[in-house]
Amino acid sequence: MSVGKPSPAPPSSTMFSLRGSLITLAFFILLSLAYFSLNFSVSSSPPPPVTATVRDDAATGIPNPIREPDTEPDEKPSSSLSSSEFSDIYHSPEVFRLNYAEMERKFKVFIYPDGDPNTFYQTPRKLTGKYSSEGYFFQNIREGRFRTEDPDQAHLFFIPISCHKMRGKGTSYENMTIIVQNYVEGLIAKYPYWNRTLGADHFFVTCHDVGVRATEGLPLLVKNSIRVVCSPSYDVGFIPHKDVALPQVLQPFALPAGGNDVENRTTLGFWAGHRNSKIRVILARVWENDTELYILNNRINRAEGNLLYQKKFYTTKYCICPGGSQVNSARPMDSIHYGCIPVILSNYYDLPFSDILDWRKFAVVLTEKDVYQLKQILKAIPYSEFLTLHKNLVKVQKHFQWNSPPIKYDAFHMVMYDLWLRHHVVKY
Repeated sequence: MSVGKPSPAPPSSTMFSLRGSLITLAFFILLSLAYFSLNFSVSSSPPPPVTATVRDDAATGIPNPIREPDTEPDEKPSSSLSSSEFSDIYHSPEVFRLNYAEMERKFKVFIYPDGDPNTFYQTPRKLTGKYSSEGYFFQNIREGRFRTEDPDQAHLFFIPISCHKMRGKGTSYENMTIIVQNYVEGLIAKYPYWNRTLGADHFFVTCHDVGVRATEGLPLLVKNSIRVVCSPSYDVGFIPHKDVALPQVLQPFALPAGGNDVENRTTLGFWAGHRNSKIRVILARVWENDTELYILNNRINRAEGNLLYQKKFYTTKYCICPGGSQVNSARPMDSIHYGCIPVILSNYYDLPFSDILDWRKFAVVLTEKDVYQLKQILKAIPYSEFLTLHKNLVKVQKHFQWNSPPIKYDAFHMVMYDLWLRHHVVKY
């Protein structure tokens, strides 16, 4: 009996088996896609928000978010400013707090060692008088933490030539220019640091008016270097984004700082001085006979009698500060020290530390054309606003005081902070 070939499956049966296999395969594919989609959505979903723990710094009272990963184990927080106490006088108190702490940790300045200290280099003339800010800076930079003997560690280079001392020795303007030019050109030839940035990471300090004229022989010094000067005016080529306005402070103060004494301030406004500028001539002519503004067309001798000039600051609400031969003078700093709200009367005056402090929170800032409505402007200030201005004025007094050795947040440290803000130059 022969065995024949098996008969093929009917076509319908084969189609049924193929369709079933495809359906099963599709089911598993869909199941796999669903599984991977679910896993992807779980893994890619954002983590729950982390709420920063807020604490009050025990030393300062400033609420600070704790971000542990950013905290170095050995890093000690710098003493900070109280936000409630300083928020009204700074443009950005938190930025100032953080940047100031960084400056204290990192900032280094190299002082060129050349020059005879018995002439015009490195040794200030004196620490008294209306140009004493220059002398204090020279002394403070040597006493403070910012000096380095290693130029490779320096952020900035200090050219230590004192124009005030030149003037004190009777040096003529022409000879000053030659002395400065020869000295700086000697530094450029002897050291490699100037040429790395064409002087952009160099600075010099001068408070005496002749200091600007003494640098005219070196255009690159004026154009490229940071000038820390007491003459912050476009008339002398002041460049606000580069240069620093040095506060002109008459040291020492004859009387203590004015404090919470508003009840004693019964005079509306006060100014006494020489008519050595157009705005002062107008001020004296318009208001010297007024019964509410105490305007004297004479300077009261500061060392005479019972210190009448200084005591007038104690009894006045607003002290008028018109520009003289230059926009700057010691009068705004006198006003701050004695607690009399300064009234800045100038078309252009890049006020000291104006990129840090909001002067309109503790001073009245006017232009020269406002002199004709001066009394009306001052009388229109509500008493509550006067109290706020005076309260803020007391807060900023420490920033305009020079000390030896320097003290945290004093005038020297504020100048150094301004320099720190400008130190970001190209390094090679």
